[in-house]
Amino acid sequence: MQVRELSASWLVRFKPARSRLQLSERVYSALGGFIGLFLTGLVMRAWLGGSEQVPLLIAPIGASTVLVFGVPASPLAQPWSVIGGNLIAALVGVTAARAVPDLTCAAALAVAATIALTSLCRCLHPPAGAVALTAVIGGSAVSNAGYRFALVPVLLNSLLLVAVGLLFNALARRSYPHVAALPVSTHGTTDAPPEFRVGFTESDIARALEQLGTPLDVEQADLIALFRHVEEAAHRRLRGEIFCSEIMSRDLVTIHPDDSSELAVRRLREHALRVLPIVDEHGVLCGALDLATAASVPNKKIRELPSISYELARQDTPISGLFPLLSRGHVREALVVDADERLLGIITQTDLLAIVGRVQLAIR
Repeated sequence: MQVRELSASWLVRFKPARSRLQLSERVYSALGGFIGLFLTGLVMRAWLGGSEQVPLLIAPIGASTVLVFGVPASPLAQPWSVIGGNLIAALVGVTAARAVPDLTCAAALAVAATIALTSLCRCLHPPAGAVALTAVIGGSAVSNAGYRFALVPVLLNSLLLVAVGLLFNALARRSYPHVAALPVSTHGTTDAPPEFRVGFTESDIARALEQLGTPLDVEQADLIALFRHVEEAAHRRLRGEIFCSEIMSRDLVTIHPDDSSELAVRRLREHALRVLPIVDEHGVLCGALDLATAASVPNKKIRELPSISYELARQDTPISGLFPLLSRGHVREALVVDADERLLGIITQTDLLAIVGRVQLAIR
């Protein structure tokens, strides 16, 4: 059972991330990609004609196109990342190809050096790795061009693509080059609005990113802007009436009436739960167990055990209605069910205290 659960949780990591892009953004991305690459190729052909011995378009510029028009707010898609990253990669690739006889070693060295140098120069750009690789294994046309390959087509492709990206994204009213949109002070200064001065700080975000330990494809300024807007929305919501559906835990650990008391004990201990809801195959709430009840009668089916006391609530119950339910001393959790008694969530005394604390901060 544990092996299956661990395997399932590991496989869930490969589930595609849910995208919240609007349809218009998807259309802009596709249309911009077409226009950007088409115009880049068209200008290259009109400018250089058939006189060049190297490709007028290189394959990595297609990946740059995806970034510039697909995720124009990404740090990896900014103009300096595209131009500087691709140029440095081409120079590194040509140098590696000339200095290292073994093709495989030269390719690996070129990509590794590109990662290091573009990181130092603050122009990390994933397609640049492909540019460096192309400079090494691109064949005689690339090797014969030498360092000129870094200028034509790499630099020229990058400049043209960024130029189209600047124009198209401006017409589409997308931020490119991207600048984080922070809430502004009414006085026109760089101070945060008064209601945001007691929340998190930039140093809080910096420490959180250090603790996370994994690089994120998001600028710190964008994180600050996002959190400020989230705080603003949360303040507005917390000043109004709050319902059980907003604060209840939804990812529930439950047990079936036909399961064993040993399984109930294991789940209670593994998840550090005080209460384990009993639900049937249709999700209908049948009762609840605590550790003392489950452990007192071994080798029994759950349906044979007595249920502990619990309180019920609905999704549309205001949290003010939970205070009399959870303040009597003998019950610490409210089980949230629908009209058919199907279990939807759980709210604990701790949940209630946490939200009350947030509300107090919001109304100050």
